[in-house]
Amino acid sequence: MWLFILIITAVYLTATLLLTYVVLQLPRQPVQDSPDWGRVTDTRIPAADGGQLEVWRIEPKRPSRGIVLLAHGWSRNRDRMVPRARLFGEMGFTTIIHSARDHGRSSRHAFMNAVKFAEDIEAVLNWVGEPVLLYGHSAGAAGAIIAASRKQGTVRLLFLEGCYARTKEALRSLYRNYNLMFGILFGPMIVLWMDIFYRFRMDKVSPARLAPQLDIPVLIIHGENDRNFPLHHAWRLRDSFPAGRAVLFVAKGADHSSSSLTPEYPAAIKAFVDRYLLHVKTGTRNFALEK
Repeated sequence: MWLFILIITAVYLTATLLLTYVVLQLPRQPVQDSPDWGRVTDTRIPAADGGQLEVWRIEPKRPSRGIVLLAHGWSRNRDRMVPRARLFGEMGFTTIIHSARDHGRSSRHAFMNAVKFAEDIEAVLNWVGEPVLLYGHSAGAAGAIIAASRKQGTVRLLFLEGCYARTKEALRSLYRNYNLMFGILFGPMIVLWMDIFYRFRMDKVSPARLAPQLDIPVLIIHGENDRNFPLHHAWRLRDSFPAGRAVLFVAKGADHSSSSLTPEYPAAIKAFVDRYLLHVKTGTRNFALEK
């Protein structure tokens, strides 16, 4: 009997270890959507590990209002953020979009995670060399808040789309949404393996843990029907920021990735930028936001 239990346990641990490797490598779902506005520069810049990141820099044809850096989510590439960047370009901003390592045509890098996404955002921030508006989606949003906490003073406004609050809880939710039985049977152990690989630091870089450190205006964008990270993640994240610093825009009927496709999205972005960017420039402390 004990031998049978030991064999089953060994098989389970081996299977979940292999699944941990798989979920950190797959899927990859790049899209193709090149910028069609402004003056486009396509370049490559150094990454943290000696590799390279592919980067687009799109300058508006009129004097720029500033720089917006956009970071895509897991499995995607820089092209995924082109429609969002186009909106900022129409508003007169210089937009910079990169592909994280192991995504798009950037350098390969095994075992990417939110911290690695943050390292790539920091590499782009160093290349830019001036404060930016920082926009991240999903894993890119988690990377954005990590980067903003590490590079205080370099982010003027922060946009977090489809972000989660607590890393481990979010991963378990993601796996259950992918497949309920998979999430229940294997999800908790896969998350534990990840935490072991990351030296039990996953909770320390949870967005809700880092939010209290950020004294900047934040717009949280979340789909009403997001099944990867249900809406309670957005509420918890909003309430984790210092009082009056974060506002939540709930995109009606949207899922995890379609908030930017809703009719109300452009107006929400423009209103937030027009209201709070001037205060950041002048140093005004009037950051009270509606909730």
